[in-house]
Amino acid sequence: MADGRRILLVEDDVLIGMMLADMFDALGYPEPAQAASVEDALAIIAADPVDAALIDINLGEAKGWPVADALAARDIPFAFTSGGGDVIPPAHAHRTLVSKPFRLSEIEAVLGGFFGG
Repeated sequence: MADGRRILLVEDDVLIGMMLADMFDALGYPEPAQAASVEDALAIIAADPVDAALIDINLGEAKGWPVADALAARDIPFAFTSGGGDVIPPAHAHRTLVSKPFRLSEIEAVLGGFFGG
């Protein structure tokens, strides 16, 4: 089901990124492409196609909105992640928001939704 699906994980906290990568593995998804900043994420999107993404809204001092815009322009499904208190801009208000701390069942549902599972 998940074989060959390249997922971009945009997360600036190394430990949270490792935890999410472990969740992907437990769900049968390959190791995600990982970016810790808007710039890194945009470079990955430009260089190699991805099938879906999880974007942390707060990336240090920056917000993940430019990454969301780039993915939306390419019709690549994505969801936001956040520790809470963030307001998603109207252009992306229909996107899923997964709140921290993450539960495996939530990540499974989001990823399954991307790929019709």
